[in-house]
Amino acid sequence: MNQYPNHCVDFYASHVLHRLYEIQHTERHISAESMTRVANEFKMSASQVASVVSFYAFFYPEPVGFYHILFSNCTSCGYQVGQLNLLEKICRLLSVVAGKTRGDGWVSVGETSCIGMCDHGPSMLINGMPLVWLDDERITQISCLISEQKPLEQWPVEWFRVESSIRKHGLLLSETVQPGSSLKKVLASAPQQILNHIIDSGLRGRGGAGFDTGKKWQFCRDSAGEARYVVCNADEGEPGTFKDRVLLENNADALFEGMAICAYVIGAKKGYLYLRGEYRYLLDHLQNVLKRRYAKSLLGQSIVGQAGFDFDIEIVVGAGAYICGEESALIESLEGKPGIPRIRPPFPVTRGYLGQPTVVNNVETLIAAAHIAKNGRDWFKSMGTEESTGSKILSVSGDCRKPGVYEYPYGVSIQQVLDDCEADNVQAVQIGGPAGTMVARKDFSRQISFEDLSTGGSFLVFGENCDLLSVNQNFARFFAHESCGFCTPCRVGTSLLTSSWQKIMDGRATSLDIHEIKQLSALVKRYSHCGLGHTAANHILDSLQQFSERVEKRLTRKTFTPQIDLDAALEAARKMTERNDADAHLE
Repeated sequence: MNQYPNHCVDFYASHVLHRLYEIQHTERHISAESMTRVANEFKMSASQVASVVSFYAFFYPEPVGFYHILFSNCTSCGYQVGQLNLLEKICRLLSVVAGKTRGDGWVSVGETSCIGMCDHGPSMLINGMPLVWLDDERITQISCLISEQKPLEQWPVEWFRVESSIRKHGLLLSETVQPGSSLKKVLASAPQQILNHIIDSGLRGRGGAGFDTGKKWQFCRDSAGEARYVVCNADEGEPGTFKDRVLLENNADALFEGMAICAYVIGAKKGYLYLRGEYRYLLDHLQNVLKRRYAKSLLGQSIVGQAGFDFDIEIVVGAGAYICGEESALIESLEGKPGIPRIRPPFPVTRGYLGQPTVVNNVETLIAAAHIAKNGRDWFKSMGTEESTGSKILSVSGDCRKPGVYEYPYGVSIQQVLDDCEADNVQAVQIGGPAGTMVARKDFSRQISFEDLSTGGSFLVFGENCDLLSVNQNFARFFAHESCGFCTPCRVGTSLLTSSWQKIMDGRATSLDIHEIKQLSALVKRYSHCGLGHTAANHILDSLQQFSERVEKRLTRKTFTPQIDLDAALEAARKMTERNDADAHLE
């Protein structure tokens, strides 16, 4: 009899997303016949499977290339390097059109949102594997290997090497939780005592919103249900955020320890780690950590000999959908459905996974809980501020000499972080990714804390020479692309914000357009279904307020210009007819 749960061994049969990934990986697309086959296997309708395939970015109904390349379009790990566009270059070298599979079926090139490699320079996914530190020379080398049809196994190993660039160790990163050390201490006390301990520590969720962790556990524990679940949200997708990637690489034991402690407190017997699809390369490592914990009786039946304390953890890997970082969308995805956020209330603590009470915490929060269980609430409260106890782990990237992961006590100033990462002549910092806050130089004394600037971890630095309006354009496209499409204010509003901002970039906007952008931003923030829409216009409003002079320089003196450039819209027709004479243009 196998000593591990079935999901550790028969991974691809355990979840519909895994089964679809297996088909995508082997057949390079998911055909209608395959969808029917999967529907029969998972007792779903074919239309349900089709809706899942169409929702996730990493599933394709048409074949992609044997070499399938997805460049990150993030401002930190994206393909635009100064004046050099790496995506355009490889397309030119390989004679492939972005977004289309080459005629011989060997290559396809596209772009995707941030892949969490912002401390590793321009990066891409090739057949799902991260390939980092891209530059002009490496792109040429890659195109040669693809032209020679060399399998990835024969490519230089160092191209795929992802390092853990921890630059500053603080409360959590200075110490390693030995497997079982926190758990054994916890089991000496009753669950309510441990819960009181977490509440007294002041631990708040590290995803940015900052809900009290102990209260969340308490609500779940007190809710009626046939079962309870612990879910770890490892779907960090905010551009510029990569600290969970580093924690998963280095602190997986502490994470699983934190999940087990939560299970002990709320009475759960099952937990899930939801891993973003971009981090699939970490799967073997995480599965091996789980197997070691089962072998040491730190998971499974009667954990550490405690009769009645049974807890299993299963890993589910996403398939490219930023919105699944929202907890109710994540739960939908866990249930094998498109990741569309639910209407709340009810909240997951009362009706979560499979309609049962569920705690959803992110990676950093659960690791902090494991440390608190071992070292005590006073140890944790010894750092931070009155409302923000403990530390915050930041992923710092952009225009600085030392990008990487930094851990600080809450209350650290922006200027301190900039000094440590060696960033000079900085004009602005984006805290908390595109959904967060853009802070101008005059406010660099502000603090990272729930009282001032809360963040999930993204800390993007923009130097003096950076075109901030281009950054806004990148963020606007990101939200329009990642909107799940469920509600009109978000689906249409984010697209309109993108085209409106493009009008500013093109120098065709008037002061009337700025007025309309503000009204549209307010509408998207107020009437969208979930947090994506509520925060999608933050960066635009920040720029209009703090960098208004730069926006005004791009405005035209005309009282009105059309939203659509009709002459530019005819460009495709001119190419098709091979005409470029005066009569082929509109005045």
